[in-house]
Amino acid sequence: MFALADCNNFFVSCERVFRPDLQGKPVIVLSSNDGCAIARSNEAKALGIKMGAPLFKIRDIIAKHNVAVFSGNMALYGDMSQRVRWVLEGYAPSVEVYSIDECFLDLRGLTGTDFDAYAKDISAQCWRQTSIPVSVGIAPTKTLAKIASKLCKQYPKLRGGCYMHRPQDIEKVLRKFPIEDVWGIGRRSAPKLNALGVYTAYEFTLLSESQVRSMLGITGLRTWKELQGIPCIEFEDGFEAKQSICVSRSFSSEIYDVKELHEQIANFAASLAEKLRQQRSVAAEMIVFAYTNRFKESLPQTYSNALISLHTPTSDQRTIIAQAVNTTNKVFMDGYGYKKAGVIASKIIAESDVMHSLFEDTESIEREHKITTALDSINATFGKGTIKLAIQGNGRIKTASDNQSPHYTTRWSDIPKVTVK
Repeated sequence: MFALADCNNFFVSCERVFRPDLQGKPVIVLSSNDGCAIARSNEAKALGIKMGAPLFKIRDIIAKHNVAVFSGNMALYGDMSQRVRWVLEGYAPSVEVYSIDECFLDLRGLTGTDFDAYAKDISAQCWRQTSIPVSVGIAPTKTLAKIASKLCKQYPKLRGGCYMHRPQDIEKVLRKFPIEDVWGIGRRSAPKLNALGVYTAYEFTLLSESQVRSMLGITGLRTWKELQGIPCIEFEDGFEAKQSICVSRSFSSEIYDVKELHEQIANFAASLAEKLRQQRSVAAEMIVFAYTNRFKESLPQTYSNALISLHTPTSDQRTIIAQAVNTTNKVFMDGYGYKKAGVIASKIIAESDVMHSLFEDTESIEREHKITTALDSINATFGKGTIKLAIQGNGRIKTASDNQSPHYTTRWSDIPKVTVK
Protein backbone atom coordinates (compact mmCIF):
# COMPACT_ATOMS: atom_id res chain seq x y z
CA MET A 1 0.00 0.00 0.00
CA PHE A 2 1.00 3.59 -0.65
CA ALA A 3 -0.20 6.80 0.98
CA LEU A 4 -0.29 10.33 -0.39
CA ALA A 5 -0.37 13.13 2.18
CA ASP A 6 -1.52 16.37 0.57
CA CYS A 7 -1.68 19.64 2.52
CA ASN A 8 -4.97 21.42 1.80
CA ASN A 9 -4.61 24.89 0.21
CA PHE A 10 -1.12 24.80 1.66
CA PHE A 11 0.05 28.41 1.35
CA VAL A 12 -3.26 29.69 2.70
CA SER A 13 -3.17 27.14 5.52
CA CYS A 14 0.33 28.32 6.52
CA GLU A 15 -0.94 31.89 6.82
CA ARG A 16 -3.91 30.75 8.90
CA VAL A 17 -1.70 28.94 11.42
CA PHE A 18 -0.64 32.33 12.78
CA ARG A 19 -3.86 34.12 11.86
CA PRO A 20 -6.63 31.90 13.26
CA ASP A 21 -9.04 34.80 12.81
CA LEU A 22 -8.97 34.01 9.08
CA GLN A 23 -10.51 30.55 9.49
CA GLY A 24 -13.68 30.39 7.40
CA LYS A 25 -12.86 33.64 5.59
CA PRO A 26 -11.69 34.14 1.99
CA VAL A 27 -7.90 34.25 1.68
CA ILE A 28 -5.54 34.35 -1.31
CA VAL A 29 -1.76 34.25 -1.67
CA LEU A 30 -0.03 36.09 -4.51
CA SER A 31 2.90 35.22 -6.74
CA SER A 32 6.15 37.18 -6.87
CA ASN A 33 5.66 40.92 -7.28
CA ASP A 34 2.07 40.41 -6.15
CA GLY A 35 1.13 39.51 -9.70
CA CYS A 36 -1.57 36.86 -9.50
CA ALA A 37 -3.34 34.44 -7.17
CA ILE A 38 -1.40 31.19 -6.69
CA ALA A 39 -3.29 29.86 -3.67
CA ARG A 40 -6.91 30.30 -2.64
CA SER A 41 -8.97 29.21 0.32
CA ASN A 42 -12.19 27.35 -0.39
CA GLU A 43 -14.09 30.53 0.47
CA ALA A 44 -12.08 32.49 -2.13
CA LYS A 45 -12.72 29.80 -4.74
CA ALA A 46 -16.43 30.06 -4.02
CA LEU A 47 -16.26 33.77 -4.86
CA GLY A 48 -15.06 32.89 -8.36
CA ILE A 49 -11.38 33.75 -7.92
CA LYS A 50 -9.53 31.53 -10.38
CA MET A 51 -6.04 30.11 -10.03
CA GLY A 52 -3.60 32.49 -11.69
CA ALA A 53 -6.07 35.38 -11.75
CA PRO A 54 -4.14 38.70 -12.03
CA LEU A 55 -4.52 40.86 -8.95
CA PHE A 56 -5.69 43.91 -10.91
CA LYS A 57 -8.61 41.91 -12.33
CA ILE A 58 -9.94 40.75 -8.96
CA ARG A 59 -9.57 43.93 -6.90
CA ASP A 60 -13.33 44.53 -6.97
CA ILE A 61 -14.03 41.04 -5.58
CA ILE A 62 -11.37 41.53 -2.91
CA ALA A 63 -12.84 44.85 -1.81
CA LYS A 64 -16.47 43.69 -1.92
CA HIS A 65 -15.93 40.50 0.07
CA ASN A 66 -13.07 41.64 2.29
CA VAL A 67 -10.68 38.98 0.98
CA ALA A 68 -7.44 38.68 2.96
CA VAL A 69 -4.48 39.07 0.59
CA PHE A 70 -0.93 37.89 1.30
CA SER A 71 2.28 38.18 -0.67
CA GLY A 72 4.07 34.86 -1.04
CA ASN A 73 6.27 33.98 1.95
CA MET A 74 8.36 31.02 0.79
CA ALA A 75 10.56 31.03 3.89
CA LEU A 76 7.49 30.38 6.02
CA TYR A 77 5.98 27.83 3.65
CA GLY A 78 9.21 25.88 3.31
CA ASP A 79 9.64 25.67 7.07
CA MET A 80 6.05 24.57 7.65
CA SER A 81 6.46 21.94 4.92
CA GLN A 82 9.44 20.51 6.80
CA ARG A 83 7.41 20.36 10.02
CA VAL A 84 4.68 18.37 8.28
CA ARG A 85 7.32 15.98 6.88
CA TRP A 86 8.70 15.38 10.37
CA VAL A 87 5.24 14.15 11.42
CA LEU A 88 4.88 11.94 8.33
CA GLU A 89 8.29 10.34 8.84
CA GLY A 90 7.01 8.86 12.08
CA TYR A 91 4.36 6.87 10.22
CA ALA A 92 6.22 5.12 7.42
CA PRO A 93 9.56 3.38 6.79
CA SER A 94 10.16 5.62 3.77
CA VAL A 95 8.85 9.03 2.71
CA GLU A 96 9.14 10.51 -0.79
CA VAL A 97 8.88 14.28 -1.01
CA TYR A 98 6.89 14.95 -4.18
CA SER A 99 6.41 18.71 -3.78
CA ILE A 100 6.35 21.37 -1.08
CA ASP A 101 2.86 20.26 -0.05
CA GLU A 102 2.77 16.56 -1.00
CA CYS A 103 4.57 13.43 0.22
CA PHE A 104 4.21 9.77 -0.65
CA LEU A 105 4.54 7.19 2.14
CA ASP A 106 5.65 3.63 1.46
CA LEU A 107 3.42 1.39 3.57
CA ARG A 108 4.51 -1.92 2.08
CA GLY A 109 5.31 -4.38 4.81
CA LEU A 110 2.88 -2.91 7.33
CA THR A 111 0.71 -6.00 7.72
CA GLY A 112 -2.34 -6.27 9.93
CA THR A 113 -2.89 -2.51 9.86
CA ASP A 114 -6.29 -0.82 9.82
CA PHE A 115 -5.34 1.57 7.02
CA ASP A 116 -8.53 3.59 7.22
CA ALA A 117 -7.86 4.44 10.88
CA TYR A 118 -4.17 4.86 10.01
CA ALA A 119 -4.92 7.51 7.37
CA LYS A 120 -7.22 9.40 9.71
CA ASP A 121 -4.64 9.26 12.51
CA ILE A 122 -1.91 10.70 10.24
CA SER A 123 -4.19 13.57 9.27
CA ALA A 124 -5.17 14.22 12.89
CA GLN A 125 -1.54 14.22 14.07
CA CYS A 126 -0.49 16.63 11.31
CA TRP A 127 -3.23 19.01 12.43
CA ARG A 128 -2.41 18.56 16.12
CA GLN A 129 1.32 19.18 15.68
CA THR A 130 1.38 21.77 12.88
CA SER A 131 -2.19 23.14 12.51
CA ILE A 132 -1.96 22.31 8.78
CA PRO A 133 -4.95 20.36 7.40
CA VAL A 134 -3.67 17.30 5.51
CA SER A 135 -5.63 14.87 3.33
CA VAL A 136 -4.26 11.33 3.41
CA GLY A 137 -5.21 8.79 0.75
CA ILE A 138 -4.12 5.15 0.97
CA ALA A 139 -4.42 2.75 -1.97
CA PRO A 140 -2.57 -0.10 -3.76
CA THR A 141 -0.79 2.32 -6.15
CA LYS A 142 0.56 5.86 -5.99
CA THR A 143 -1.91 7.07 -8.66
CA LEU A 144 -4.89 5.66 -6.78
CA ALA A 145 -3.53 7.11 -3.53
CA LYS A 146 -3.56 10.60 -5.09
CA ILE A 147 -7.19 10.10 -6.11
CA ALA A 148 -8.06 8.89 -2.61
CA SER A 149 -6.48 12.02 -1.10
CA LYS A 150 -8.65 14.19 -3.36
CA LEU A 151 -11.75 12.43 -2.02
CA CYS A 152 -10.83 13.62 1.48
CA LYS A 153 -11.08 17.22 0.29
CA GLN A 154 -14.47 16.61 -1.33
CA TYR A 155 -16.01 14.71 1.57
CA PRO A 156 -15.35 16.14 5.07
CA LYS A 157 -17.02 13.09 6.64
CA LEU A 158 -13.88 11.12 5.76
CA ARG A 159 -12.10 13.15 8.48
CA GLY A 160 -8.93 13.63 6.44
CA GLY A 161 -8.26 9.97 5.65
CA CYS A 162 -9.46 7.64 2.89
CA TYR A 163 -8.48 3.99 2.39
CA MET A 164 -9.46 2.92 -1.13
CA HIS A 165 -8.70 -0.73 -1.88
CA ARG A 166 -11.78 -2.79 -2.73
CA PRO A 167 -12.15 -3.22 -6.54
CA GLN A 168 -15.83 -2.26 -6.49
CA ASP A 169 -15.09 0.93 -4.56
CA ILE A 170 -12.21 1.85 -6.87
CA GLU A 171 -14.40 1.34 -9.94
CA LYS A 172 -17.17 3.46 -8.43
CA VAL A 173 -14.74 6.34 -7.82
CA LEU A 174 -13.06 6.07 -11.23
CA ARG A 175 -16.41 6.17 -13.04
CA LYS A 176 -16.90 9.73 -11.74
CA PHE A 177 -13.30 10.93 -11.73
CA PRO A 178 -12.49 13.33 -14.64
CA ILE A 179 -9.68 12.04 -16.86
CA GLU A 180 -7.94 15.45 -16.94
CA ASP A 181 -7.54 15.32 -13.15
CA VAL A 182 -5.70 11.98 -13.18
CA TRP A 183 -2.04 12.24 -12.16
CA GLY A 184 0.06 11.57 -15.26
CA ILE A 185 -2.63 12.57 -17.77
CA GLY A 186 -3.04 16.31 -17.49
CA ARG A 187 -5.04 18.72 -19.58
CA ARG A 188 -2.87 18.44 -22.69
CA SER A 189 -3.58 14.73 -23.17
CA ALA A 190 -7.24 15.00 -22.14
CA PRO A 191 -8.48 16.34 -25.54
CA LYS A 192 -6.92 13.35 -27.33
CA LEU A 193 -8.73 10.99 -24.99
CA ASN A 194 -11.97 12.98 -25.22
CA ALA A 195 -11.86 12.46 -28.98
CA LEU A 196 -12.07 8.71 -28.28
CA GLY A 197 -15.01 9.20 -25.94
CA VAL A 198 -12.86 8.92 -22.81
CA TYR A 199 -13.95 11.43 -20.18
CA THR A 200 -13.42 9.53 -16.93
CA ALA A 201 -10.62 7.54 -15.37
CA TYR A 202 -12.72 4.38 -15.64
CA GLU A 203 -13.26 4.82 -19.38
CA PHE A 204 -9.50 5.23 -19.71
CA THR A 205 -8.92 1.83 -18.10
CA LEU A 206 -11.17 0.25 -20.77
CA LEU A 207 -8.78 1.24 -23.58
CA SER A 208 -6.43 -1.42 -24.91
CA GLU A 209 -2.78 -1.42 -23.94
CA SER A 210 -1.74 -0.74 -27.54
CA GLN A 211 -4.04 2.31 -27.75
CA VAL A 212 -2.64 3.80 -24.57
CA ARG A 213 0.97 3.15 -25.58
CA SER A 214 0.55 4.71 -29.03
CA MET A 215 -1.21 7.82 -27.68
CA LEU A 216 0.58 8.50 -24.39
CA GLY A 217 3.75 6.41 -24.48
CA ILE A 218 5.26 4.52 -21.58
CA THR A 219 4.28 7.20 -19.04
CA GLY A 220 0.61 6.94 -19.98
CA LEU A 221 0.84 3.15 -19.91
CA ARG A 222 2.11 3.24 -16.34
CA THR A 223 -0.82 5.43 -15.34
CA TRP A 224 -3.23 3.04 -17.10
CA LYS A 225 -1.86 0.08 -15.14
CA GLU A 226 -1.78 2.00 -11.86
CA LEU A 227 -5.49 2.81 -12.20
CA GLN A 228 -6.06 -0.94 -12.45
CA GLY A 229 -4.24 -1.49 -9.17
CA ILE A 230 -0.89 -2.58 -10.64
CA PRO A 231 2.03 -0.63 -9.06
CA CYS A 232 4.27 0.70 -11.85
CA ILE A 233 5.65 4.00 -10.56
CA GLU A 234 8.76 3.53 -8.45
CA PHE A 235 8.97 4.83 -4.92
CA GLU A 236 11.87 7.29 -4.80
CA ASP A 237 12.87 7.70 -1.17
CA GLY A 238 16.50 8.47 -1.94
CA PHE A 239 17.78 12.03 -2.35
CA GLU A 240 18.73 12.92 -5.91
CA ALA A 241 20.89 15.99 -6.36
CA LYS A 242 19.77 18.51 -8.97
CA GLN A 243 21.88 18.71 -12.12
CA SER A 244 21.22 22.40 -12.59
CA ILE A 245 20.01 25.11 -10.23
CA CYS A 246 18.52 28.47 -11.15
CA VAL A 247 17.82 31.38 -8.81
CA SER A 248 16.05 34.30 -10.46
CA ARG A 249 13.35 36.87 -9.84
CA SER A 250 11.38 39.54 -11.63
CA PHE A 251 11.87 42.97 -10.10
CA SER A 252 9.07 45.25 -8.94
CA SER A 253 10.48 48.00 -11.17
CA GLU A 254 13.22 48.24 -13.79
CA ILE A 255 16.84 48.48 -12.66
CA TYR A 256 18.99 51.01 -14.53
CA ASP A 257 21.97 51.21 -12.16
CA VAL A 258 24.73 48.58 -12.35
CA LYS A 259 25.42 48.79 -8.61
CA GLU A 260 21.80 47.98 -7.85
CA LEU A 261 21.99 45.04 -10.24
CA HIS A 262 25.22 43.91 -8.52
CA GLU A 263 23.34 43.73 -5.24
CA GLN A 264 20.53 41.65 -6.68
CA ILE A 265 22.88 39.26 -8.47
CA ALA A 266 24.89 38.88 -5.25
CA ASN A 267 21.78 37.76 -3.40
CA PHE A 268 20.86 35.32 -6.16
CA ALA A 269 24.40 33.91 -6.07
CA ALA A 270 24.31 33.56 -2.27
CA SER A 271 21.08 31.57 -2.49
CA LEU A 272 22.54 29.47 -5.30
CA ALA A 273 25.62 28.61 -3.26
CA GLU A 274 23.43 27.68 -0.29
CA LYS A 275 21.36 25.31 -2.45
CA LEU A 276 24.52 23.64 -3.71
CA ARG A 277 25.79 23.08 -0.18
CA GLN A 278 22.44 21.72 0.96
CA GLN A 279 22.75 18.88 -1.54
CA ARG A 280 26.53 18.50 -0.96
CA SER A 281 27.34 19.52 -4.51
CA VAL A 282 29.65 21.90 -6.33
CA ALA A 283 29.32 23.62 -9.70
CA ALA A 284 31.89 23.96 -12.48
CA GLU A 285 29.91 26.50 -14.53
CA MET A 286 27.54 29.38 -13.93
CA ILE A 287 25.49 31.65 -16.15
CA VAL A 288 24.49 35.18 -15.19
CA PHE A 289 21.59 36.64 -17.17
CA ALA A 290 19.43 39.75 -17.20
CA TYR A 291 16.72 41.01 -19.50
CA THR A 292 14.36 43.91 -19.95
CA ASN A 293 10.56 44.09 -19.72
CA ARG A 294 9.28 42.62 -22.99
CA PHE A 295 5.80 43.90 -22.24
CA LYS A 296 6.98 47.51 -22.50
CA GLU A 297 7.67 47.55 -26.23
CA SER A 298 8.31 51.30 -26.19
CA LEU A 299 11.49 50.76 -24.14
CA PRO A 300 14.85 49.45 -25.49
CA GLN A 301 14.92 45.66 -25.26
CA THR A 302 17.79 43.27 -24.59
CA TYR A 303 18.54 39.82 -23.27
CA SER A 304 22.10 39.37 -22.06
CA ASN A 305 23.92 36.44 -20.49
CA ALA A 306 27.50 35.39 -19.78
CA LEU A 307 29.08 32.03 -18.97
CA ILE A 308 31.49 31.53 -16.07
CA SER A 309 33.84 28.53 -16.10
CA LEU A 310 35.20 27.85 -12.63
CA HIS A 311 38.76 26.50 -12.49
CA THR A 312 37.80 24.31 -9.53
CA PRO A 313 34.15 23.34 -8.98
CA THR A 314 32.90 25.03 -5.82
CA SER A 315 29.96 25.88 -3.58
CA ASP A 316 31.89 28.48 -1.64
CA GLN A 317 29.72 31.51 -0.95
CA ARG A 318 32.33 34.21 -1.39
CA THR A 319 33.78 32.72 -4.57
CA ILE A 320 30.41 32.28 -6.28
CA ILE A 321 29.22 35.76 -5.32
CA ALA A 322 32.45 37.39 -6.50
CA GLN A 323 32.39 35.57 -9.84
CA ALA A 324 28.72 36.37 -10.42
CA VAL A 325 29.07 40.06 -9.54
CA ASN A 326 32.13 40.49 -11.76
CA THR A 327 30.31 38.83 -14.65
CA THR A 328 27.36 41.20 -14.21
CA ASN A 329 29.55 43.92 -15.71
CA LYS A 330 29.63 41.93 -18.97
CA VAL A 331 25.84 41.60 -18.98
CA PHE A 332 24.84 45.14 -18.00
CA MET A 333 24.39 47.86 -20.63
CA ASP A 334 23.68 51.52 -19.88
CA GLY A 335 20.30 52.83 -20.95
CA TYR A 336 18.42 49.57 -20.47
CA GLY A 337 15.96 48.89 -17.67
CA TYR A 338 16.37 45.33 -16.42
CA LYS A 339 13.18 43.67 -15.22
CA LYS A 340 14.48 40.18 -14.44
CA ALA A 341 17.87 38.62 -13.69
CA GLY A 342 19.29 35.44 -12.27
CA VAL A 343 22.14 32.98 -11.84
CA ILE A 344 22.22 29.38 -13.10
CA ALA A 345 24.62 26.68 -11.89
CA SER A 346 25.48 23.80 -14.21
CA LYS A 347 28.01 20.98 -14.50
CA ILE A 348 27.11 20.05 -10.94
CA ILE A 349 28.92 17.17 -9.26
CA ALA A 350 29.16 15.78 -5.74
CA GLU A 351 31.62 17.68 -3.58
CA SER A 352 33.38 14.38 -2.82
CA ASP A 353 34.21 13.97 -6.54
CA VAL A 354 36.26 17.17 -6.85
CA MET A 355 39.81 16.54 -8.05
CA HIS A 356 42.22 19.23 -6.90
CA SER A 357 45.37 20.15 -8.78
CA LEU A 358 48.77 19.54 -7.17
CA PHE A 359 49.49 23.23 -7.57
CA GLU A 360 46.35 24.54 -5.87
CA ASP A 361 46.54 26.41 -2.58
CA THR A 362 44.84 23.77 -0.45
CA GLU A 363 45.23 25.88 2.70
CA SER A 364 43.25 28.70 1.08
CA ILE A 365 40.55 26.26 -0.03
CA GLU A 366 40.29 24.82 3.47
CA ARG A 367 40.12 28.32 4.96
CA GLU A 368 37.27 29.31 2.62
CA HIS A 369 35.44 26.10 3.54
CA LYS A 370 35.72 26.89 7.25
CA ILE A 371 34.46 30.44 6.71
CA THR A 372 31.47 29.24 4.71
CA THR A 373 30.68 26.54 7.28
CA ALA A 374 30.77 29.17 10.05
CA LEU A 375 28.43 31.46 8.07
CA ASP A 376 25.98 28.61 7.51
CA SER A 377 26.04 27.68 11.19
CA ILE A 378 25.39 31.24 12.36
CA ASN A 379 22.59 31.80 9.85
CA ALA A 380 21.00 28.47 10.74
CA THR A 381 21.07 29.37 14.45
CA PHE A 382 20.04 33.02 14.35
CA GLY A 383 18.06 33.21 11.13
CA LYS A 384 18.79 33.40 7.42
CA GLY A 385 20.67 36.55 6.46
CA THR A 386 22.07 37.21 9.93
CA ILE A 387 25.52 37.41 8.33
CA LYS A 388 25.97 38.32 4.67
CA LEU A 389 28.49 39.99 2.41
CA ALA A 390 28.42 43.78 2.10
CA ILE A 391 27.72 43.53 -1.66
CA GLN A 392 24.35 41.92 -0.79
CA GLY A 393 23.07 45.18 0.71
CA ASN A 394 20.09 44.48 2.95
CA GLY A 395 19.87 40.95 1.53
CA ARG A 396 16.44 41.47 0.03
CA ILE A 397 15.33 40.96 -3.53
CA LYS A 398 13.70 43.94 -5.22
CA THR A 399 10.21 42.52 -5.50
CA ALA A 400 6.79 43.83 -4.54
CA SER A 401 5.63 42.12 -1.34
CA ASP A 402 3.47 44.73 0.28
CA ASN A 403 1.25 42.11 1.90
CA GLN A 404 3.85 39.64 3.15
CA SER A 405 3.30 38.14 6.57
CA PRO A 406 6.12 37.97 9.15
CA HIS A 407 8.65 35.14 8.99
CA TYR A 408 7.14 33.61 12.12
CA THR A 409 9.30 30.47 12.23
CA THR A 410 12.56 31.53 10.54
CA ARG A 411 13.37 34.98 11.89
CA TRP A 412 13.89 35.74 15.58
CA SER A 413 12.46 39.23 15.30
CA ASP A 414 9.23 37.84 13.83
CA ILE A 415 8.42 35.27 16.49
CA PRO A 416 4.78 35.83 17.54
CA LYS A 417 4.31 37.64 20.84
CA VAL A 418 1.48 36.57 23.11
CA THR A 419 0.11 38.73 25.89
CA VAL A 420 -1.62 36.95 28.73
CA LYS A 421 -3.95 39.09 30.81
